[in-house]
Amino acid sequence: MAETYPLQIFNTIDIDLPCKEIDCRKVFEFVAQHEKVIFELVELAYVDEQEIIRINKEFLKRDYITDIISFRYDEDNSNTKIEGTLYCCLSRIIDQAKEFNQTSEKECLRILIHGLLHLIGYEDQSEAEKEEMTNLENLYLSMFYE
Repeated sequence: MAETYPLQIFNTIDIDLPCKEIDCRKVFEFVAQHEKVIFELVELAYVDEQEIIRINKEFLKRDYITDIISFRYDEDNSNTKIEGTLYCCLSRIIDQAKEFNQTSEKECLRILIHGLLHLIGYEDQSEAEKEEMTNLENLYLSMFYE
């Protein structure tokens, strides 16, 4: 399968990724096509708990572990050519999978979708926004798994 959109994946920790790179790329392309955007460059970096806390503190002034932090390089959400970085805490994602009674693979792909939606411009600050993002995550996962 030809790579249509540049997705660079970096695993900086000693935990094997529960999802295959090809599946990440398929989800990546699927979201881009359905959201009608072009991801010019997205870095997907898997980091440990200490690093996600450091990033959270430095850039968002929050002192806790989170599953993903998304950074879009430009501030223009009307721009359909998107570049950004997604920092994912793999141990947190694996723990969440257990909490939600999901496979680690599926949770890993859900978090990727979540991060991509943030890069596109979706927010999850309010209950309505969270619900919209969760519905899109479920839709894209169901389309991918069926």
